[in-house]
Amino acid sequence: ESVSYVLYGERLGLLQDYIDPEAQRFIDAVSKMFQTTAPMLYIPPELLRRINSKIWKDHIESWDVIFTQADKCIQNIYRDLRLNQRSKAEYTGVLSNLLLQAKLPIEDIKASVTELMAGGVDTTSMTLQWTLYELARYPMVQEKLRAEIVAAKAAAQGDMSKVLKSIPLVKATIKETLRLHPVAVSLQRYIQQETVIQNYLIPAGTLVQVGLYAMGRDPRVFISPEKYNPERWLKKDDNHFRGLGFGFGPRQCLGRRIAEMEMQLFLVHLLENFKIEVKRQAEMKTTFDLILVPSKPIYLTLRPLL
Repeated sequence: ESVSYVLYGERLGLLQDYIDPEAQRFIDAVSKMFQTTAPMLYIPPELLRRINSKIWKDHIESWDVIFTQADKCIQNIYRDLRLNQRSKAEYTGVLSNLLLQAKLPIEDIKASVTELMAGGVDTTSMTLQWTLYELARYPMVQEKLRAEIVAAKAAAQGDMSKVLKSIPLVKATIKETLRLHPVAVSLQRYIQQETVIQNYLIPAGTLVQVGLYAMGRDPRVFISPEKYNPERWLKKDDNHFRGLGFGFGPRQCLGRRIAEMEMQLFLVHLLENFKIEVKRQAEMKTTFDLILVPSKPIYLTLRPLL
């Protein structure tokens, strides 16, 4: 819902009682795209294509739905721009700005916006799901967050931009979730120049991976890594490369700022109004569907605060 509004200036209507079947079809297609991409890391895609496997057919079908949705949104924006149907005061989305600037070829704009749209569905929602799960398991952390949010909203007097600048623990909570439950298993880079890492000579052009899941749970990197403790991120740390949930450098996640703000707003509104509980306290196992997801559905109870 939010990423659609940011990119296109339009809502999908997912927060309404009736959900548009096309919007639901798009979300289902993104989920299937992730699920069918994972096997292609181990089985050559060309082989899957040649034998016309179900994985390949589902994968192509998913991308067809994703690009069809993108084409529809692009055509709507084009129509509105031609007919001047949107007021200057109305937010028109990232796509509209890119089209008006005319600095990029239309195919590049389409590819970038489609990737942002597809990448902003399961990734952000999965991080929020893990966050709520951990907060339910650690009620004291949840109470500290709620106290910070209440104090920040009282001081900001309704100005949400001020609230977002006054909730360091909420921001640290998202970092802590990404430490234990990173969306991506690893970060990958090709070495541009020959270099030495821990006495190993790495030739130029070698693919190097940083194992985010393993690093986040390594006691050599984090004290008591098994404990969910957002306050560890509030301490001054000269090692900025411990928190790599969104990647780093010019090739980090394009939607990072959007995702961070979306998650912060979600937690502010939810924790202000509900107490989160979970019946099953044991740690949930994960499975790999291109991104890390819970091995079983997570069932939470939201109790309205008096």
